[in-house]
Amino acid sequence: MTASAVRTAFAVGAALVEGRGPLSTAVVTSLRTGLPPACAAEAAQAADPWGEDLQLALYLLYELHYRGFDGVDDEREWDPDLLRLRGQMEDRFLHALRAGLSGAPTTVEEAFAPLLVEPVDLGDSLSHQLEKSGELWQLREYAALRSLYHLKEADPHAWVIPRLTGRSKAAMVAIEYDEFGAGRADRIHARLFADLLEDLGLDSRYGHYLEQAPAPLLATVNVMSLFGLHRALRGALVGHFACVEVTSSPGSRRLANAMRRCEAGQAAVHFYAEHVEADAVHEQLVRHDVIGGLLADEPALEPDIAFGCAATVLLEDRLGAFIQARWGQQQSALRTPLPPLDGAG
Repeated sequence: MTASAVRTAFAVGAALVEGRGPLSTAVVTSLRTGLPPACAAEAAQAADPWGEDLQLALYLLYELHYRGFDGVDDEREWDPDLLRLRGQMEDRFLHALRAGLSGAPTTVEEAFAPLLVEPVDLGDSLSHQLEKSGELWQLREYAALRSLYHLKEADPHAWVIPRLTGRSKAAMVAIEYDEFGAGRADRIHARLFADLLEDLGLDSRYGHYLEQAPAPLLATVNVMSLFGLHRALRGALVGHFACVEVTSSPGSRRLANAMRRCEAGQAAVHFYAEHVEADAVHEQLVRHDVIGGLLADEPALEPDIAFGCAATVLLEDRLGAFIQARWGQQQSALRTPLPPLDGAG
């Protein structure tokens, strides 16, 4: 890919996709026409908070705060009708998360302790399955799914920076500096993941695989935006960020091994190999300085930090179970399968 093509792939918004039910269809129609979403409030109240309809609608409205969509006016980011509707969906999503985490830990120590020790039995782990027996088509599907997260990696977490002070802010900025390439555009982690996609014969354009992404994947991306866009949820965003950093290094090691075993390509291996070392360092910073600093400044946020961590684990477990169930039936984890490798562009 030429330097010009790289700039284009990363600069433009994604194309709007079709709705998956009355709620997301109302949102898509509103974005295309500029009119208020029709009958969407009733649809939001009736929608399954874990389902395709609500999760897609929420993703579409969140994307207005990132790069937007081709043909959609940038002013729609702050459209009061869309914001009101988004708030209704967020309430349903948050309620479902809290209900699913009834009895979950409320302290940082309890929430993170299980994550700091790698389980003896990794048999149920998706990354372990990919490392030991994953096939190239599964690695390609996994990458296509994760592209919705990794091509905006670190962006949602950056929203917490103005809401922190002192030690927690300094440590958060230091970690984000690494995520954004330490001053080098070619080292931005999103750029490294785009290189991985190209090694696997996949499309590296931002948001390209939205149409194929199922609800369990959308939920893992939406939760970052939910936490990031609300100052009241700053503790939950720090908990999410810390959970990702704490669990990333061992999972990345297994995925790097999977890429090597399947001869996926140098860039595909490099993305995960880079995270093995970097996130091991970040883990210490985030635990001792980001979380430690925030708790020193605002000790009342401890339950929120624990909630953010637990919500991340819950959603990742749901996604992993979904993917493994589909693959166990020899079916694609995408809503529509990828074209054969020889035909991918």
